[in-house]
Amino acid sequence: MRTPGQKVAVITGASQGIGAGLVDAYRKLGYAVVATSRSIAPSQDPDILTIQGDIADPATAERVAGAAIERFGRIDTLVNNAGIFIAKPFTDYTQADYDAVTGVNLTGFFRITQLAIEQMLRQGSGHVVQLTTSLVDHAMSAVTSVLASLTKGGLQSATKALAIEYASCGIRSNAVSLGIVKTPLNPEKYHEKLAALHPIGRMGEVGDIVDAVVYLENAPFVTGEILHVDGGQSAGH
Repeated sequence: MRTPGQKVAVITGASQGIGAGLVDAYRKLGYAVVATSRSIAPSQDPDILTIQGDIADPATAERVAGAAIERFGRIDTLVNNAGIFIAKPFTDYTQADYDAVTGVNLTGFFRITQLAIEQMLRQGSGHVVQLTTSLVDHAMSAVTSVLASLTKGGLQSATKALAIEYASCGIRSNAVSLGIVKTPLNPEKYHEKLAALHPIGRMGEVGDIVDAVVYLENAPFVTGEILHVDGGQSAGH
């Protein structure tokens, strides 16, 4: 059981990279954390509850939200971090690619966010954050990305729609729009090439993204914001 006054964050895709960084950051803010991914390991921290599951399956969302409320009694923040990126020429995408990307990026967002906002409405406050990509705003010939743009672009639009729908209910909705970040998803042998895709000449670090989410967490007057943390990609080339 959470200590009185302790806030609770739910983080998807939490086992590595940005997700793991977010778990650490929210614990440093004093939050209890419910962390989920397909392969997440148990935590020795009594204020971190880990739940294995595929967020593309709505049953996982039900388990995660239910466990958060049962264990800690509330949900103050949901960070929709889980995502899949498959770079292929548009005509090379398979049905399996489409199902995988839409399953995590859209279906995975949809049910967990519904459940979190239902709880936030009961509390009268809350914050939802989506992680998207600056390819939505600034397509690049070097990165074929229609499925990412289709799904993450949907999340950016939904971010603003949620912000307006729930602005009078004490619930904020924001997004962080990423460049390419050094995570286990991007092998080191490609780092030099990927760095060159950013006007400032380097890839993002996990800490760059975590700092942006923490800023939004601590910015009560900010809602409906798409915060670009992308080394200048969305501005142009």
